[in-house]
Amino acid sequence: MNKSVYLDNAATTKMYPEVKEAMLPYLEERFANSSTNYEEGMENRRVLEAARKSIAKCIGARPEEIFFTSGGSESDNWAIKCVAGDNKAKGTHIITQKTEHHAVLNSCDYLEKLGYEVTYLDVDKSGIVDMRQLKDNTGSDTTLITIMYGNNEIGTVQPIGEIGLWARRKGVIFHCDGVAAVGQVPIDLTRLPVDLMSASGHKFHGPKGVGFLYIRTGVHVPSFIHGGAQEKGKRAGTENLASIVGMAKALEISVNRMNETVEREIRLRNYLVDRVMREIRDVKYNGSSIYRLPGNASFSFMGVEAVALLVLMEEEGIIASAGSACNTGKSRTSHVISAIKVPEEYAVGTLRFTLGADTTREDIDWTVESLKRNIKLLRMI
Repeated sequence: MNKSVYLDNAATTKMYPEVKEAMLPYLEERFANSSTNYEEGMENRRVLEAARKSIAKCIGARPEEIFFTSGGSESDNWAIKCVAGDNKAKGTHIITQKTEHHAVLNSCDYLEKLGYEVTYLDVDKSGIVDMRQLKDNTGSDTTLITIMYGNNEIGTVQPIGEIGLWARRKGVIFHCDGVAAVGQVPIDLTRLPVDLMSASGHKFHGPKGVGFLYIRTGVHVPSFIHGGAQEKGKRAGTENLASIVGMAKALEISVNRMNETVEREIRLRNYLVDRVMREIRDVKYNGSSIYRLPGNASFSFMGVEAVALLVLMEEEGIIASAGSACNTGKSRTSHVISAIKVPEEYAVGTLRFTLGADTTREDIDWTVESLKRNIKLLRMI
């Protein structure tokens, strides 16, 4: 089988050719450390700051509000642990939700072991956070609310504007894990009431191992990695210049192509959903049908094991996933699927398909036919 269909873009994306081209000079002859004072180093410093400016422009931020990290997990850890520690005298209560990425959930669990109190909000059957519960649990000792923009497993987009306005009204810092959304949907932080936002380059066709944390001007976040003076002394370590340049280029391309990309992915996703729901019996479509990331489709099929189905589909050249790559091998049912209360007989058969820049209608047709064949086979067994 020579055909290859990659539908796991929420796990990682293929780099744009232009990104690799932009990175190459800084992997080869232009290798100087950007923190040095000789000409080659200072020139690389100018390149670094140009990348920072480009990223800021793409999301409606100021360049001085962008801090480079190794990726989304580091950015989440930095925001949550350091904001909590910095505000401990004011209070030790944090609010998050049950369907967050494990970088958020495990950071909160770590803080609970240190004596912090964490409220994990419920979500409805489409995965949208319970705003009444959020408001009822916000108290004078609440110092941080951390809610993701879009869910990496089921695609549901949260009411970030409403949450952010509530946080401001109560004087609470609001962190948003934007890893699944940045580069996928328009984000304008001049209008969005978010104090901190995490992002990761490899989610929008950039390199792995690089990301950033947006910190709104006026919000104090202590250093996470101590050492040198890089990133205004807040994140020590020699900057990964080649990857930063690549990430900036990838985000620039993604934002410039966004209108076209979003329209195309929604059209293909809806075609996939329509065919699956019409042509396969005993299936549930997970997440919101309205408030959703454009390229995400999550289904739960009754009477099959997701892992077995994925193996059969991979033999036919189709790559998808049973949920977050960060949860692989840990549980038959992800915490997200459990939180939206998918019945167990369906939950173990949950597959996530995430479309990307190269996905075609032919890919969708091949995927649906593979699903039909292999689900029928597994149900017979």
